[in-house]
Amino acid sequence: MTAGRERATAWVDLAAIARNCALLARRLGPGRALCAVVKADGYGHGALLAARAALSGGAARLAVATAAEARALRDGGVTAPLLVMGALTDAELELALRSDAEVVVWDPRFAERVAAAAARIGRPARCHVKLDTGMGRLGTRSEREAIECAELARTRGSLELAGLMTHFATADELNDDGYFVKQRDRFARFVETVKARHTAVVAHAANSAALLRDPRAHFDMARCGIAIYGLDPFHEHPARRDLVPALRLVSYIACVKELEPGESVGYGRTWRAAERTRVGIVPIGYGDGVRRALSNVGSVLVRGVRRPIVGTVSMDNIACDLGPRRDSGDLGDEVVLIGEQGGERITAEEVARLLGTINYEVTTALTARVPRRPVGAGASGPAERGSERAPWQAPSQPSPSGALSPPSQPSPPPPPSPPSRFGPH
Repeated sequence: MTAGRERATAWVDLAAIARNCALLARRLGPGRALCAVVKADGYGHGALLAARAALSGGAARLAVATAAEARALRDGGVTAPLLVMGALTDAELELALRSDAEVVVWDPRFAERVAAAAARIGRPARCHVKLDTGMGRLGTRSEREAIECAELARTRGSLELAGLMTHFATADELNDDGYFVKQRDRFARFVETVKARHTAVVAHAANSAALLRDPRAHFDMARCGIAIYGLDPFHEHPARRDLVPALRLVSYIACVKELEPGESVGYGRTWRAAERTRVGIVPIGYGDGVRRALSNVGSVLVRGVRRPIVGTVSMDNIACDLGPRRDSGDLGDEVVLIGEQGGERITAEEVARLLGTINYEVTTALTARVPRRPVGAGASGPAERGSERAPWQAPSQPSPSGALSPPSQPSPPPPPSPPSRFGPH
């Protein structure tokens, strides 16, 4: 029976998110706003945690993809300006407006529906008109149609024009044959046309990569997602952009197997021991978001040392080869799948390369089975920091003075690596 620590935890460094937002806001400069994108449960970090940390770091606004995401933030007490960027059914539109969220329009017929819904609710709807300058997804390709949507705000008392927006297709690709610049310049011309009649409207186009790449793409506001979490929008290494990763994904060794040569672990016997070795069984798997494609490819950190994932990743467990030495790992030791331990680090970018995907997918793949726990400035209560005790030990009890008393049971020796600033070991 375990107590005091979950089988797997995503530790979210709130101070790192705040710091990253402050860095991005400085890059934008005075007179421009940072909009923190916290869709998809804050890119897997926890939307409420991310929203609060981003706002404390200097973000002026928030953005999500769906009406339900907007409602969840409002229910969590977030009052900052909020933009729902995705397509909306009539029911979702009403939910977004009742959540005091701004919405995106690109079709005059939908703009009319927004006006009608706002009239029913009795509160003007603030709209952002989206021009598709080359992404090929949501938005109108027709500047005439986009301008028609903007002008509806003049004739519909239940509409307010809040913003103009587009989205870059290749901002993270530096060798894109000038496509990024073409999109930027087309949007700039559109903004100039509309602002001649709507001077107060906010123009925004830059994502994280565009903000870091080109000041001419900043306009009045930037919508940053991946970088606020300390992940590199150019898929290299966060430190190259002075970003601090906020996520630390950990589990622990629940069982140790001593294998003889030729013995195997996991489904299909896809890995067999070449020599006598010790294998740690770790209770986290693809049911938690650890992709099966990491079987016999990925690594974890145990006591500050990289250990290979061996055998097939299953729904609830993975295995790691600890080697033959008994001091390489033992029951209760922390296992890091993403993050730092000792002097070693596994980044989301590294995991993404192994999977042939992007860092966005690595963190957003984490499922609801993995609790997100805050650490760092702004965290409070029992989730602020963890414990170095083995997960089956009962939590220490506070003494009358408020100090922690010693555990009621002896704990196994802690790993030799020093504590990480990204969360407890």
